[in-house]
Parts: sequence; structure tokens; C-alpha cells
Amino acid sequence: MSLYRVVTRWWTLFALAASLSLLAAAHAFERFAGLSPCNLCLKQREVYWLAVAIALTASLWTLISRASRGTPRVAAFLLFIVFLTGAVTAGFHAGGEAGWWELPALCSGGGGGEINIERMAALALGTAEAPPVVACDAVTWRFLGLSMAAWNTLIAAGLAVMSLLAAKRPKDARAPRG
Repeated sequence: MSLYRVVTRWWTLFALAASLSLLAAAHAFERFAGLSPCNLCLKQREVYWLAVAIALTASLWTLISRASRGTPRVAAFLLFIVFLTGAVTAGFHAGGEAGWWELPALCSGGGGGEINIERMAALALGTAEAPPVVACDAVTWRFLGLSMAAWNTLIAAGLAVMSLLAAKRPKDARAPRG
């Protein structure tokens, strides 16, 4: 069986691993590299959390039901929609970073830390410093000339294409050989 057939047949497991890896990388950049996410960065993470929920549910269903046919096509199509949404969101973010269009006012700052009642009270009383505002159009990291949002656009688009291929795989790849 070719690698392509294995990947498309068991796509929800691969999508689950990819989504968890991307979330781990995003949290590692935040925790260890000190890169605070902006509002659009957090929206892009939500897409991967939704993909984790879909892929995990479908994978568990496949394992529990002992389905020898692999990934349910409906789950692969749902993952296509989720990853396509992620690619559009990341592309919008990358375009705003490049100055191709204006980003909404919501993107003027955002996700700098956990919600903590004591910290909120200290902020209200004026005894704590305000968290830094992270603007969505500020590029804080680049690799090979592309920002993190641009890389996320490419990765999410690739995952969307693979999800569509898994949803549209030929019948012989879905049925067990015998």
C-alpha cells in the first residue's frame, strides 16, 4: 500500500498529530521565545483546537467501531472546512502584516496572558502594570522571509488539500482488500 493511500485512509490520525504539533509549536514560541500572540494568532489556534476535537472524535470512533475502512469521509470533509478556514484566517493576518489591507480595530492588542482575578483587581486598583499590547500587523518572527502567519497559511492550506483528498479518496482505498 502506498504512502498516499495510508495517509488518506487514516487521515484523521495524521490530522490529529499535525494539529497537536502546531499547537505545541505555537505554545512553545509563546512560552520559551517570549512571543505573545495577537488576537488573530489566537483565532488561528482555535481552528487547530477544533481540528483536534474532530480528528480525535473520528479516530476514536474508527478504533472503537473497529472500522477497517479507515477515516470516515465526513470527518475528512469537516477537517477540510476547518483547515480551509484556518488558511483564510492566517492569510488575512499575513496580508495585514504585509500592509495589503487594514486589519480590524480588534487587532490592536490582545492575548498577553492568563486571566487571573488577583491580577485583574491589581490592574483595576492601579497597582499592577498593564500587559503589553500585541498588534496583529507587527511581525515578531520570520523564517525564510515569511512571517508565522504566512507559514500558517501555507500549512493550513496543505492540510485542507490533504483533508479534501482523504474525503474524496477512491473506493478501493476505502474498502478492505480481500
